Formats: sequence, C-alpha cells, structure tokens
Amino acid sequence: MTTTRESAVAARAAALSLAAAPRVVKDAALLRIADALTTQAHALAEANAADLAKAAVEGLSEPVVKRLKFDVPKILAAAEGVRSIATLPDPVGRTLLSTELDEGLDLYRVTCPLGVVGVVFESRPDALVQIACLCLKSGNAALLKGGAEALGTNRAVAAAMLDAARGQGVPNGWMALLETRADVGELLGMDDLVDLLVPRGSNEFVRYIMDHTRIPVLGHADGICHVYADRAADVDLAVRVMVDAKTQYVSVCNAAETFLVHRDVAPALLPPLLAALEAKRVEVVGCPRTVEATGCAPATEADWSTEYLDYKVSVRIVDTLDEAIAHVNRYGSKHTDAILTGDREAAARFLERVDAGNVYWNCSTRFADGFRYGFGAEVGVSTSKIHARGPVGLEGLVTYKYKLLGHGQTVADYASGERKFTHRDLGRDCPL
Repeated sequence: MTTTRESAVAARAAALSLAAAPRVVKDAALLRIADALTTQAHALAEANAADLAKAAVEGLSEPVVKRLKFDVPKILAAAEGVRSIATLPDPVGRTLLSTELDEGLDLYRVTCPLGVVGVVFESRPDALVQIACLCLKSGNAALLKGGAEALGTNRAVAAAMLDAARGQGVPNGWMALLETRADVGELLGMDDLVDLLVPRGSNEFVRYIMDHTRIPVLGHADGICHVYADRAADVDLAVRVMVDAKTQYVSVCNAAETFLVHRDVAPALLPPLLAALEAKRVEVVGCPRTVEATGCAPATEADWSTEYLDYKVSVRIVDTLDEAIAHVNRYGSKHTDAILTGDREAAARFLERVDAGNVYWNCSTRFADGFRYGFGAEVGVSTSKIHARGPVGLEGLVTYKYKLLGHGQTVADYASGERKFTHRDLGRDCPL
C-alpha cells in the first residue's frame, strides 16, 4: 500500500514532467477521461448508491446527502465539464511580459504550473473530477482527499480517471487519492513536496488547515453571502432572485444566508418574499423590524455571521444603501454579495464599496462558480486577495517565471557604466 509521502514524492516527479507536457497530450487525456466517465456512468452510479445507502444508515443530514449524490445524470454532466476544460486555452506558457533590457538581453514573464496541489474537499464526488482535471490541464499534480462518506464513489471515479489517462503521455503519479484523516495530517507537514493546499469545508476545518501547515493555503473559511434589495428594486425580480440565491442549492458556499431589505421597499417586498420562502420550507429569522412586519422568529447576533448551508435565512431591514454596505462588510466573508435595484448609481456604489471576491447587480449569488464563469470548472473559491480571488479555475492554478535570454552579458558591464539598459517593450511571445 502506497504511503502518503510516497504519493507526494510521485506527484512531485509527475509535476516536473507534466509542466513541460504539450497541450495536445493534456487534452487527449482529458477527452479519454470524459469518455471513461460516460461509458462507466452506470457502474460509477452503483458505487455511489452504496455510499448513499451507508449515509442513510448513519443518518447524515439532507444537505450532505444531496452533495454526495452522484447519479448517472450528474456523472454525464461531469463528463461534459471535462470536455469543456479540454477546449479551453492552455494556461501554461503564456507570455505576460516581454522587455528588452538591452540589445540581445530579453526578459520574458511566462506562466507555469504551481507544481503539486493538495485539495481536501467535501462530499461531492463531482469535485474530484473537476479538481483533478483542472490540475491536469494546468500541468499540476493533484493529491486529493474527499469526505469519508464518499470514499467508495471516489475510489471508483479515481480509478476510472487514472486508467483513462494511462498511456496518453501523462506521467504516473499525476493524481493520487488520500483516504484518511491521518493522511491529511501527513499532508500538512509536506511543505518540501506540496506547493499549495486548497481546503474546502467548514470554517473550523479551514482555520485548522491554515494554522497547522507551512504550505500556502488558498480557499475560503465561510460563504456568508448577502442579497440586498435596494429602495429601487423591482419586487418581482427581487423575489425571483432572492429565492434562487437561497434555495436553488442550499448546501453550497454561494447560497445566500442573509437578505437585506431597504425600508422603502420592505412593505411591498416582504409579504411575497416570505410566502415564496415558506413554500420552499425556508425558516426565516429577522431583526426587530422584520419580526414586527412579518411575525418571523427573532434573529440573534450570531445569525448575521452564520453560514447556515440549510433552509434558513436571516432578514434585516436597513434605512440606507450605506447601512447595507456596512452590514455586508462587517458580517460578510468576502465571498459573494448582490444588490437588486433599478438605480444604476446605487448599484455602482455597492459594487465598488463591498469588499468581496464577487459582487453582483440584479442576479443570484449562485452564479459564483467556475463552470458558470466559463472556467470549465473550479478547484475552489478564494476570498484571499493574493494570487487568486473568487472562483479559482485554470488561471488560479498557474504562477509565472521570468526567462532572461542573453548573449554573455554581465552585470559588471552595467555597473561600470559601459552599457545602459534600454527597457523597451518587445511585444512578442517568448521563443523558448
């Protein structure tokens, strides 16, 4: 049985090889993976059915079970996602800057893979497919640890993917499945082999990862997303968008957890909004004014900073746009926040002043997703402001290196004043 460190050593070797792999090799492997998922969809769904049966016996919550489900339609959708990744431009080898330092001394900034990416993710088996294929396309090796409740499914899916990629020029070790909590503990100490960690889970879990490793961590601790209905909001539009943001899929990080409603639109908006939420079995808690207006249960201070991931939402009536912005910036998690309004200036103020990776005007927070953004898929969502922010697709899985091409120049020539820098923009791709 391969140890965690052996998997990481193999991943490091694979990453060095994969970094130089041409696009045709990576895309061919991706298409084979998509075909394997399609042809083995029923067998993979059977493996998932066993995990679902075990989850029912163990009494796992409805949101967890919903994330765990990986039936034939979901598997086929995942395969289409893989094919879409194959059609995307190669993020590796792009020239970002080209500067002539002097005649015959040319500097290029060129994108390159990060190396070995470790991802610890929730119970969604489709996340394994997305993450591994994004890593493959971007030239990275992947060490993946899914939830214990999805172990049978993840084993079957990983085996199908590895078998499909074998023989396509992809180096062995490019993907490995970690299975236990002990594996995660070992992973955190492998800063000599792993270049980036992406934790996807609860606030406590992400904080634990950040506090117990020297490896750079990319991700978000919470998805406390807001939808603010401004005084100029269209009531029908607002109800439709808010219900979608809350209920289209409650157990994900881009689902809305708090609704803010301007006092001027509250009398017209709250009755149909609460009726629509009630029809979806959503529990509503609110500020004192919301309680008075609707009869809902009162919210506690903790509610404003809680990611429910369930059929529950907190509602607050505000007096001004600036009060709504202040609430979002105080209680939000810098993930995704939206304003619903017909006032363009109010929308611009909200989008400029809310500190979040995704800010929307007149649309659902559920659009915060790498696939919906056209990234093919996402490895996760980042609320960081360094390296990558928002849904992290291929662009967030590459960094860059500087390539300097010369003809025997030495710094002494410039230190003495014998030669001068030109620093001229070349406007061309790196030839090497």
